[in-house]
Amino acid sequence: MPHLRVWLTPSIPLHRYLAKQPPLTGALRDSSACEGLKGLAEEQVWICQRQAEAMDSVKRGAELAIEECQHQFHNRRWNCSILQGLQVFGKVAIQGTRESAFIHAISSAGVAFAVTRACSRGELEKCGCDHKIRGVSPEVPGRDGQTWSGCSDNLSYGIALSQAFVDNPERSRGVSSSRALMNLHNNEAGRKAILSHMKVECKCHGVSGSCEVRTCWKVMPPFRKVGNILKEKFEGATEVHPKRVGSRKLLVPKSTRFKPYTAHDLVYLVASPDFCDQNPRRGVFGTSGRQCNRTSHAMDGCELLCCGRGFRTTQGEVVERCSCKFRWCCSVKCKQCRHLVEIHTCR
Repeated sequence: MPHLRVWLTPSIPLHRYLAKQPPLTGALRDSSACEGLKGLAEEQVWICQRQAEAMDSVKRGAELAIEECQHQFHNRRWNCSILQGLQVFGKVAIQGTRESAFIHAISSAGVAFAVTRACSRGELEKCGCDHKIRGVSPEVPGRDGQTWSGCSDNLSYGIALSQAFVDNPERSRGVSSSRALMNLHNNEAGRKAILSHMKVECKCHGVSGSCEVRTCWKVMPPFRKVGNILKEKFEGATEVHPKRVGSRKLLVPKSTRFKPYTAHDLVYLVASPDFCDQNPRRGVFGTSGRQCNRTSHAMDGCELLCCGRGFRTTQGEVVERCSCKFRWCCSVKCKQCRHLVEIHTCR
């Protein structure tokens, strides 16, 4: 069987390569095949051998992370573009920055989310629904009692596997590494974005549609909401620096003007580059050729996105459905309308 190349160096999240691999289930039928996933830390190989059935869910979590990152940053100078084949998030330029903080948070959340969803769908033999919440909740005045039943998302299992697999390359560096401390903190913040936004869904039972009894279960938020939460955390991320407190090394806010960060916040060690100019050696593509919005004053506007270099305007043809009519029964027929639009791209 050919080796699957998945390089997981300590400074690069696992999904930089794993998301682009073909389905792993068939390839990992033999647990020894995990050793063919080049670049895995020894502990990750051990986890892969014992959790081979979950590796496709880990891969799906990596794909979710990439898709969400590219959605959240599509109109920014750094837009999570695929760099040099499978090197999704770039090289030295973003290590230790707030972009790196977001990457680690969204990737650890993606793995936890995908594994948890696979559990709930019955796709994994070693986990299923979370049945720890059982029985009837105390009645609240003005509300009917609710029975905890159904299939609650087993997030504790997804988080545990994410912690074991995603965090391992950082833990192997030791707690003396400032970047490892940063990445581990942001990994956990990503998982907490799911945990703290679990919601309750219920179904009513009773005569003639009444709600005498409600059957309820807990579900994860949509991953888009997780991405939105972490994007907000990215905007408000705290710059930190290492400080020795007794025998421990901690990350503390770099400025006393900053409030202490919480376990839900993102932290970073170094300021980001401006991402304006192309620098392949550092994994920066620059913004030349990127499409911009001439009328916007936000980050997607031509002035900011093009870094003051100006922009070119061309005309392009757009084909849209128009003049749609409903036909009984049961179809909608539309015409195709073509019109010219202005397209602005950065110089």
